[in-house]
Amino acid sequence: MKFIEEKDTSEIKPCAATIGCFDGVHQGHRFLISQVCREARKEHLKSAIISFPIHPRQIMQSDYRPQLLSCIEQKAELISCIEGDYCILLPFTKELSKLTARQFMQLLYDKCNVRALVIGYDHRFGHNRAETFDDYCRYGKGIGIKVIKAEPLKDEDSGNFISSSAIRKLLMDGNVTAANRFLGYRYYIDGTVKGGHRIGRTIGFPTANIEPSCQDKLVPASGVYAVKTYIDGNSYRGMLNIGYRPTINNGTNISIEVHIIGFDSDIYNHRIRIEFMERIRPEIKFNSLEELTRQLGKDKIIISKIED
Repeated sequence: MKFIEEKDTSEIKPCAATIGCFDGVHQGHRFLISQVCREARKEHLKSAIISFPIHPRQIMQSDYRPQLLSCIEQKAELISCIEGDYCILLPFTKELSKLTARQFMQLLYDKCNVRALVIGYDHRFGHNRAETFDDYCRYGKGIGIKVIKAEPLKDEDSGNFISSSAIRKLLMDGNVTAANRFLGYRYYIDGTVKGGHRIGRTIGFPTANIEPSCQDKLVPASGVYAVKTYIDGNSYRGMLNIGYRPTINNGTNISIEVHIIGFDSDIYNHRIRIEFMERIRPEIKFNSLEELTRQLGKDKIIISKIED
């Protein structure tokens, strides 16, 4: 898939497209994009997804901090692996937010060469977002855009629609297993290893403290997780703790630290990726470091038995 910036839209050939933030590039998004590609083949058009480099609410509300499933670099990495011809990056501006739905569709026709528009089942656009799908069809007929309503995708196990908001809820509940199923891949956090208190080393469980590379990325619920850890191109099983480390009275600062099983090299300032596999238990305050150490030993045994 070729990425097209606003200044290069003149090179876009007539296309079938869909539009959205595509946060997480999850199974629902892939299902939607497959419908775009099918429509493109049917109408002998190119296929495109139109997305915004920055979340629209961040433009409209300067103090808004989204809990993203994928930052811009991660989203680009995920999108690049998907079937399709173009990913058109359309900067969201306050001027753009003032366009009516019809004006916005005219912009898609004129600027992005959109000739067919596949609209997500719950997607709305335009200044007041009051229009219905029938309105979009009417506008499209006048402009020259065929409008198609996309089919939603349901999770077979739960029967719930797969959406970014549903995945955020699962992660905030600590249910990374279901979140991964909705995503179609393991949820992950990229970051840098930073210095910590080194208490883990004194009890036989040295940890790498992680500073996420994207401050707006959602961090799952506090607890202990089985994870896959990637460092310098190598992967290792890990035991990750997210939380406030109440046993050592860490205060209100949340920490993300991983004990990498069978690994004890100095990796300060190294890049690291953590992929979530399963939540083992919530974070617990123990009466002593000895009690904590015993529990960590039990956690390690459980994590070592989890299949990849």
